Amino acid sequence: METGMHGEYIEQRNGGYYLAGTRISLDSVVYLFHEGQSPDAIQGDFPSLKRAQVCGAIAFYLDHQAEIDRYLEETERKFEGCGIPMSQANPSLWERIQKARAAVSPAKPDESRA
Repeated sequence: METGMHGEYIEQRNGGYYLAGTRISLDSVVYLFHEGQSPDAIQGDFPSLKRAQVCGAIAFYLDHQAEIDRYLEETERKFEGCGIPMSQANPSLWERIQKARAAVSPAKPDESRA
């Protein structure tokens, strides 16, 4: 098992980033953050987390934004290459990802959205 500590609140294991000591992926927090949700609202989606864990995850993301954004893009490409497109396999997650992506980087007029 690959384990690398990245801070008090985030750890890297099994090829992904997770809130330390949990099975909650950093991806989950980042997508909600990109949707504009507050730390309190994000905590409401993950009641087992403390507010400090959510804030720590957001701070880690902001401190490592380029690295994490690349990781999220790679993960999305891998997922989409596995068979069923994410837009079909999990339409609500796909919609959330698209909203988060648009909030970070507005689409160019010629880009297509699946």
